[in-house]
Amino acid sequence: MDAVVFDLDGVLVDSERTWDEVRRAVVAEHGGHWTDAATRAMQGMSTPEWARYLVEELGARLTPERIAEVVVDEMAKRYADGPPVLPGAEETVRAVAERYPVAIASSSPPVLIKAFLEATGLTGLVRTAVSSEQVAAGKPAPDVYLRAAELLAVRPQTCAAVEDTTNGMRSALAAGMAVYAVPNPHFPPDPAVLAEVAFVLDDITELPSRL
Repeated sequence: MDAVVFDLDGVLVDSERTWDEVRRAVVAEHGGHWTDAATRAMQGMSTPEWARYLVEELGARLTPERIAEVVVDEMAKRYADGPPVLPGAEETVRAVAERYPVAIASSSPPVLIKAFLEATGLTGLVRTAVSSEQVAAGKPAPDVYLRAAELLAVRPQTCAAVEDTTNGMRSALAAGMAVYAVPNPHFPPDPAVLAEVAFVLDDITELPSRL
C-alpha cells in the first residue's frame, strides 16, 4: 500500500446530519419541498451538483449559485467554534500518517476542509486535500479519489480509501482503491456495496491495525 485517502464528512467529522439539517431548512425557507430520497441522493455530490438538485429537484426558489452560498455560509457558522470532529479521528489520522502518505478526498467545499485541518492541527500531516468542487464530478464518480492519488503521485490501485456512505464507497471502488468502510449509523450504506469493500470497521480507531 502506498497511501491512505480519507473521506471527511461522516468519517472524520460528524457533519452528515448537519448538512442534512441545513439543506432542509434552506429548501423550506425558499419554497421547496424535501423528499425522502433527497438525503441519500446528495451524499457525495459536489457543491454545484447538490445546489442544482435543491433547485431543480426540490424546487427551492433561488439560483444554484445563491443557494450554494447560503448553505455553505450556514455550515461555516456551525463550524465557527470548531468542526464536530468524531472521537478518535484526529488520533487515527496521526497514527496512519506515521506510516503512509495521507490525503483527504471530500465533497465538502475547500473552506470547510481547511477549517477541519486547522482545528485539528493536521495541515502539515495531510499531504493533499481535494474537494469535489475541484474535479469534474462528485461522488459516486471516482474523480475526487483519482485526483488525490494523482497529487500524491501514486497509483489509485495501491491506495486505501476510508468511507462511510454508499456513494462514497462507490466512488473509491470505481477509482480502484481498497475501501475500508466505517458505516454511517445514521445513513447505513447499501449492503450490496458494503459487500464489495476490503474491510468493514466498527470504529475509525481500528484502521491503523488493519492497514
